[in-house]
Amino acid sequence: MKPSISVVIATWQRTSLLERCLTALLNQTINKTNYEIIIVTDGPDHETVLFMKQWLRTYMGGVAVTCLSLPVKKGPAAARNAGWRKAQGELIVFTDDDCVPQPECLAQYWAAYAPYQDTAVAFSGTIQVPLSGMPTDYEMNIFQLEKARFVTANCACSRKALLLTNGLDEEFTMAWREDTALEFDLSEKEVPIIKVPGAIIQHPVRTASWGVSIREQKKSMFNALLYKKHTRLFMKTNTGHTPRYYYLIACTLLLALGFAFRNTQITLYCLEAWAVLTGWFAWKRLRHTSRSFNHVIEMICTSAIIPVLSIYWNLYGAIKFKTLYI
Repeated sequence: MKPSISVVIATWQRTSLLERCLTALLNQTINKTNYEIIIVTDGPDHETVLFMKQWLRTYMGGVAVTCLSLPVKKGPAAARNAGWRKAQGELIVFTDDDCVPQPECLAQYWAAYAPYQDTAVAFSGTIQVPLSGMPTDYEMNIFQLEKARFVTANCACSRKALLLTNGLDEEFTMAWREDTALEFDLSEKEVPIIKVPGAIIQHPVRTASWGVSIREQKKSMFNALLYKKHTRLFMKTNTGHTPRYYYLIACTLLLALGFAFRNTQITLYCLEAWAVLTGWFAWKRLRHTSRSFNHVIEMICTSAIIPVLSIYWNLYGAIKFKTLYI
């Protein structure tokens, strides 16, 4: 029997998280013959392929489960495209390997889709980010997913909607802005995006290494690509703009360096302004987050680097994608 729903999971060398996600998907309340699960590794991934082969040998459930691999690493957008193009269902549900779909998730999506069958339509579910105690800055950043309008960690599109947009934009080669690009593509094609509050997916926060926020800045380059491709919606929704105080912090530091061998007094004034602004930025990040010694030191150190690094990657993106974006 052909499944009505296809769940597509993009993954890469995270088998323990993938197993948790699979377990949750196999415990959905909807009939097991009504949906399939398609796992796509972003490039050759021996670890995941071996895990899935072993897992499938002992799997006795009624849900069809398939594992595919991209020939080269192209990013999660390309992996999701490969998944939905292989899918049999008329409703495609996207989630990530580090997510935990709640039991009613697929049933809620199917109920929402029922009045729109055979039309171009998209849906956005609810993301819950469990936090305990006083969160870190990284945990608070992940927590912002609860406010997101449309993210591929929990959304669904009819096959007609994906065909209309040609799927996700594969120029977004990292897990950043590719879901917003799909949202904008859908909006520009006048495809309705309907909120389904009952389609709940939990997104537990993984343990992050020290200084993770510095590595995350590289993703900023794709703000320029999103701006280039969807300028009107980018400006209308105020998406991805670099905070103005980043430029102020960076300017005081550059002025200090510029006057370093010319005017000691001006250099000291600029360094003082940079230190005050950086301290304010660190305090802003610490205001509602953990005050553990390691976290405080991390916030002070990374706050001194993030503004300059963020501006650098945004400018890099503007040059790379040939667009006037800062």
